[in-house]
Amino acid sequence: MSKIRITKQFTFEMAHVLKDYDGPCKNIHGHSYELFVTLIGKPSNNKNSPKYGMIMDFKDLKALVKKNVTDYYDHALLISDKHDPAVINSLKSSFEKVVVTPFQPTSENLVREIARTIISFLPEDIELHNLKLRETATAYAEWFAEDNQ
Repeated sequence: MSKIRITKQFTFEMAHVLKDYDGPCKNIHGHSYELFVTLIGKPSNNKNSPKYGMIMDFKDLKALVKKNVTDYYDHALLISDKHDPAVINSLKSSFEKVVVTPFQPTSENLVREIARTIISFLPEDIELHNLKLRETATAYAEWFAEDNQ
């Protein structure tokens, strides 16, 4: 049986700040992100299964991404652990959802981290094919499995 790709779109709101950036993104600012998750696999050929003909039920994909990605990042402020600890502590004491990352929270690094997260929760017979993370209407980062073998 041939492999098929399925894609589901997600949205979340998130702020970030880029340490030592040479433009306005050195200030805290937010985006309305769109995440496109594409999986690849062989549809189930078990005619007795309610998942017959599916690679993965879109409902199950939605639950996986919501629990492990969008709920985590939605309405959060991402800041690199390279920032001054006093600044990080001040933000944490002032705001409820501050996520300190071991990386500069760019779209490129974020899409790589999201890929790692999703892969860790997928069943063995399903692969993450690619991700597209749209930060603005005209800018996005992509991750492809074939580029990361």
